[in-house]
This record gives sequence, structure tokens and C-alpha cells, in this order.
Amino acid sequence: MRNFLEIEAPVIDRFGGMSGLQAKLRKPLPSDQVLTIPDNLWLSAASRAVFQAGFSWKVVEKKWPDIEKIFYGFDLSFCRYLSEEALDDLMRQEGMIKHWTKTRSIQRNADFFWCLSDEYRSLGEYFSSWNTENYVDNLKYLRKGGDRLGGKTAQVFLRRMGVDTLVFASDTIRALIREGVVNKSPSSKKDWLALQNAIEIWQGQSNRSLNEISQILSLSVG
Repeated sequence: MRNFLEIEAPVIDRFGGMSGLQAKLRKPLPSDQVLTIPDNLWLSAASRAVFQAGFSWKVVEKKWPDIEKIFYGFDLSFCRYLSEEALDDLMRQEGMIKHWTKTRSIQRNADFFWCLSDEYRSLGEYFSSWNTENYVDNLKYLRKGGDRLGGKTAQVFLRRMGVDTLVFASDTIRALIREGVVNKSPSSKKDWLALQNAIEIWQGQSNRSLNEISQILSLSVG
């Protein structure tokens, strides 16, 4: 595994210098801003990422304002108590994307998020406390406790909310394989441990966020 400064050097050259690369990169929000994001916005963003997985992102984006109205702005208390019959009725409303398991995930994730919010005082409090040392464990907890919140879906959701995270884009995975971190998209305990070790080392070498590391790895391919 190379020093991260070696990986980013040709990417810097490609964009005409460090300032050009910095302008290209999407950075996470400061933790104090993540802290203030209301609970309902976390559920809305998670649900949108779930619906977009394997589906047209543009169609979901176009329909999302109507879906937010159908689910009362994704209020956690409203959504977590929805019965299967109520969910079925809501799924049939005009503007709703008619996909049962994804619709049901709204209720399940609302319940999971409500429990997190109750324990940590808010979802913003919980997600703003994430750090690199616990990154893999946090992802696993999100996947285990939530519904359909594994893999790239969770990472897309977190990135949109400003949480510092990798996103397993195809080129990012290719770069991780090239650098000898994994030999495929991480799935086993061994893969995840290798990834955790790699990102800690690379952050120490580069002083960059996971967002930046992820994007630079992707840009280094090709």
C-alpha cells in the first residue's frame, strides 16, 4: 500500500495544482453543523437513498417532494407507528413510488432512528460524533439496526448529509484493489479490518477527510 501522498500527486497534476484539486473535492460539513440537522431530514435522506438504489435517481428526485408530503415530512413519531395496512394505503397515494419493501423500510428506519435520537438526544448528536477510528463499526451498526441501509446506499445517504464517509464508487473500489487493501468490494471481516487500517494510515499521511480520500482514490483511476 503506497503512501497517500504518492497516490494524490498525479491527481494534483491532472487538475493543474492543489487549488484545482481542492475546488473539485466535496468536503464534509463541520460537526457543529451536522449536530443541528433535524431528525426528520435524516429519515428523509435515508429513505431517498433507499428508493434510489437500483432505480432512476432522477425519477425519485422528481417525486420526492410529494413523497415527503405523504409521510408528513418524515416525522419520526408519525412514521415509526405506521402499520402495514397504513403503509399499504400510503403507497397507493398519487405520487408515491409503488415499491413495498422500500416503503416498509421507512417505518423500520423511523423506529431505528427514533431509538438513536432518544439515546443520543438527537440524530445530529449521534452522527456528528462519528470518527475515523470507529468508521467501520459505525457502518456495520447502521446496516444492522436499519433496514436496507448497507453498502453504498448508507454511504450515499451519509455523504449527502455532510457526514465524513467513503463512497464505494466503482473507481474507488478499483483503487483500493490496486493499492492492495482488498481484492473486491469489502464484505468479509478481514476486508473491513484492512479498510479500517488503510484509512487510518492514509488520514495520518494526508490529513484529509474520508470524503477527500474516497474521491481522490476514484480520480486516481484511469
